[in-house]
Amino acid sequence: MTLDAYFEETKGFGVLSTADGEGRVNAAVYSRPHVMGDGSLAFIMWDRLTHSNLQSNPHAIFMFREDSPGYKGKRLYLTKIREEEDSELLHSLRRKSPSPEKDAKGSKFLVFFKPYKELPLIGPGE
Repeated sequence: MTLDAYFEETKGFGVLSTADGEGRVNAAVYSRPHVMGDGSLAFIMWDRLTHSNLQSNPHAIFMFREDSPGYKGKRLYLTKIREEEDSELLHSLRRKSPSPEKDAKGSKFLVFFKPYKELPLIGPGE
């Protein structure tokens, strides 16, 4: 199953983990990524710690646990390839309705990643 089909059909809970340039780590809850036509993954994010970490260290891991019995899901190893600030594409991809109160709190970024390794949630994979 392609990542596009997987994230379109599978509901669950995701955590995006990053580290700054000095190796200090962070983990934050994120929804399913947007899978782009070129195979890259995109996340919408505020200018907070995760986004800040990606300015000095482009590597991240997205861990996704499926909403099903047991521990099924994926670990995706990612490298940031680019980002857009408050772009039309970002606004077109939003899954939730815009909130004027939240939107007034600052810029949002659409951050694109190239996945370079995929493992199951549990175990070493194949």
